[in-house]
Amino acid sequence: MGVDNLADEVTTTAVRILPNVHHAGISLVDPKSRRVRSVATTGPAPKNLDTLQEELQQGPCVDANHDHVAVRIDDFETENRWTEFMRRAVDTTPVRSSLSIQLYTHDLEIGALNLYSDRARAFTPQLEDLALAVAAHAAIGLATARRDDQFQTALASRDIIGQAKGMIMERFGVDASAAFNLLVTLSQEKNTPLHLIAVQLVDTAHRPT
Repeated sequence: MGVDNLADEVTTTAVRILPNVHHAGISLVDPKSRRVRSVATTGPAPKNLDTLQEELQQGPCVDANHDHVAVRIDDFETENRWTEFMRRAVDTTPVRSSLSIQLYTHDLEIGALNLYSDRARAFTPQLEDLALAVAAHAAIGLATARRDDQFQTALASRDIIGQAKGMIMERFGVDASAAFNLLVTLSQEKNTPLHLIAVQLVDTAHRPT
């Protein structure tokens, strides 16, 4: 199962099995720009809240991703952190309490599972323990899926580079080493990744005349 499909399954399962959790989403944050991006949501509320947090550069998901493993909001209407975010969240969504849990950290992105309830003070200690368990399983699954996706991408890149090398060898009568060196030279001259150079060559060769 790929990362996107697994992320969808995690959010859907969280809403199904966790009591009083009405919405869920997985968000990614760029640690440098602090850009917030939704990758899986069970409805419009999580996506709207991510958009608000990116716009305002404040909120529980941003803090969970950057500073804390988990951030809980008991009541959106009385919360005194992130004042502008809370005001607009109450005005535009039915959400009244939330729990944001860090899933993983990476140099390029940080991920969090965001759980939302339409009830204030929904996240009791017992529910929080259950949510942390769900997040732990999700983190393991997503890490595995990411590795699998990267492996499949590497295989695809290797195959297309192999095709391009074969074309160069046949066309110019050179060996595999010389063909690969030519691809590397083209990549450097055009400042384009090697596998994209290979894709361009193969596409050009297969294009109808």
